[in-house]
Amino acid sequence: MDAAVSEERMSGGAPAAARAKTLAEAFRVTAADRESEVAIRTKEDAFTITWGELRDRVDALAGGLAKLGVGRGDTLALMLSNRPEFHLCDLAGMMLGAAPFSIYNTYTAEQIRYLVADADARVLICEQQYLPQVLEARESLPELAHVIVVDGEAPEGVLALAEVEGSNPDFDVEGSVAQIQPSDVLTLIYTSGTTGPPKGVQLIHRNLLAAVEGLDVLIQFPRDGRVISWLPSAHVAERNAHHYLPIVYGLQITCCDDPRQVLSYLPEVKPSWFFAVPRIWEKLKAGLETMIAAQPEEQGQAMQAAIEASIRKVRLEQAGEPVPAELAEQVAKADAEIFSGVRTMLGLDQVEAINVGAAPTPVEVLEFFHAIGLPLAELWGMSETCGAGSVNPPGKIKIGTVGPPAPGVQIKLDSDGEVLVKSEVVMLGYRNLPEKTDEAFTGDGWLRTGDIGSFDDDGYLTIVDRKKELIISAAGKNMSPANIEATLKTASPLIGQACCIGDARPYNTALIVLDADFAPAWAVKQGIEETSLESLAADERVRAEVQKGVEAANAKLARVEQIKKFTLVEGDWLPGGDELTPTMKLKRKPIAEKYTPAIEAMYAG
Repeated sequence: MDAAVSEERMSGGAPAAARAKTLAEAFRVTAADRESEVAIRTKEDAFTITWGELRDRVDALAGGLAKLGVGRGDTLALMLSNRPEFHLCDLAGMMLGAAPFSIYNTYTAEQIRYLVADADARVLICEQQYLPQVLEARESLPELAHVIVVDGEAPEGVLALAEVEGSNPDFDVEGSVAQIQPSDVLTLIYTSGTTGPPKGVQLIHRNLLAAVEGLDVLIQFPRDGRVISWLPSAHVAERNAHHYLPIVYGLQITCCDDPRQVLSYLPEVKPSWFFAVPRIWEKLKAGLETMIAAQPEEQGQAMQAAIEASIRKVRLEQAGEPVPAELAEQVAKADAEIFSGVRTMLGLDQVEAINVGAAPTPVEVLEFFHAIGLPLAELWGMSETCGAGSVNPPGKIKIGTVGPPAPGVQIKLDSDGEVLVKSEVVMLGYRNLPEKTDEAFTGDGWLRTGDIGSFDDDGYLTIVDRKKELIISAAGKNMSPANIEATLKTASPLIGQACCIGDARPYNTALIVLDADFAPAWAVKQGIEETSLESLAADERVRAEVQKGVEAANAKLARVEQIKKFTLVEGDWLPGGDELTPTMKLKRKPIAEKYTPAIEAMYAG
C-alpha cells in the first residue's frame, strides 16, 4: 500500500485494531473498544452477543482447548455452518496461536479424512448434522484425539462444547496472544480441488491484515458497519469478508445458516458491504424483472422505460461520453421516484459497496444494477492472495474489468498473458507441498495465478479465463468457456448451469442444467404438470424455450464461440457434488468423463 494513502486513512479514523501485529491482538483491541456493542447476531435477534461477551467466551474456550493440547503452531479443524459458534471456535483457536481451518460441509468422510490428515489436526469441532461423516472419518484418523460437538447431546467418545468451554479457568490467554507472531500461520484454505486433491494454502497473520487494510482504504467502513455471514467458511471470501474484516473493523456479523435465504436477510440487516457470486446477482436481476412484468401495464411500462433510460446513461458514462441534460434529469427523477424505493425494498439502501467475484459476470447484469443505483463492482482474487488482487474502486468502476490492483498489490502479466502477483497478501506456501509451492512462484518471487488477463490504458485488469481451461478449437481459435457460459446463463432464466465443450472440437456444444427455482415455476405457468427437473429436461416445450435462450446468447458471441448443439441434463448440479466444487466452480474433467456419451452424441454424424 502506498504509505501516504495508508497514513491518511489511519489518521482519518481507522480503529486502533488496524494497527495490530496479529489478528489475535486485533480481536483483543476491538473487544475492548466495543465491549457493549453487538458483535454477532442471528435473524430477528434470536441470538446476540456483544464483543465483550464474545471475548469472555472465546477466552473460556481457548483455555479448554489448551487443556486438550491445542497450542501455537497446531491446527484446529472446524466443520460448522454459518452460526455464531464458528466465530467463537475459530477465535478461540486463534488466541492459542493455532491455525483453525474449515472443512466444506458437503464433504464426505473420505474427503474429511484427507484434510484432517494433511493438516495434522488433533481436535475437530463440528455440529450434529455432520457428526456421522466425521465419526466415520475418525476411524482412520488415529491422530484425531478429540471431536467436539457444538449442539445437542454428545454421544460416547465425543465432547460437548459446554464441557470444554470454561474447563481451564486459570489459562493465561493474554500471555498466549503475546507469543503469536505476524509470520505465524493464521488459517489454512484448502483449494476446491478442480484439478486434483485440495492443496492447503497457508495464510499468515500478516497476509490477512494486509488484505483487510487494503479493503478498508477502498471502502472506508462506517463505525456501525454490518455484514452477513453466509458463504462457506472454508472459502477465503467468507473468512476475509465476514470474519477477519469484522474483527479488525468491528463490523457487526449476522449469521445466515441457509445460503439460499441470504437475499431475505438484506432488508433486516441493511449491510454496509455485500459480496456475492454472479449467480446471486443474476437471480436477483431476474426476480426484479419478473416483479416489473407483474405490475399493472402502465406502471410496468414506466418502470421498464426508466431502467432503459438509466442503462443508456450508464453506457454513456462508461464510454466517457457526455450525458444529455434531458436524460440526466429523466434518470434523476426515476431514481427519486422508483429506484430509491427498490433499493430500500431490497435492503441495499445503506451499502458502502457491493461486489461480485469468483466467476465472470455478464455486462448486462452489471449495467442493470448500476442503472438502479447499485454500482455493482467486479473484483478478483484467489485463496493464495487472501481473496485480494484487484477491485473496482467505488466511484471509479469500469464495467467488464476487475479493476486496478488493490492497495498494496503489484500485478504484472507474463509473456503468455498469465497474471503474476507480488504483495504482503500472498500466501506463505502450500502445506506439505514444497514442490507445488516452488512451481507457484517465479524465480524472482511473483505468484503465478493461473489466470490469463489483460490491462487497459488506465491500468484496469480484465480476466480472460483460467490458463488451463481455455478452449482451443480444432481450427486453433482460443476461447474462454467461462465467458460463453456466463452469456448462456444470462440469456434465459431457465438456464441454471452451463458447461461449454469445444476443446479440439470442430464446434462448441454445451451441457445445460435447468434452474431449480425458475424452471418448475415456469412449467406450471405453461400448464406442464410434471415439474421435476428430470422430467422437464425431457420436455420439448422446455427444450424449445431453452433453444431461444441459446440463440439469444449466440447473437452476443463471436461465430466461433457460438453453441451449435446442447444437451439438457436431467436433475441438478449441486455444490460439492460430481460436477461443482463447494464454491460452485465447474469440475470440467469429471463432467467430461461423467457425460461422455451425451457429449459424443452432440459431435456424432
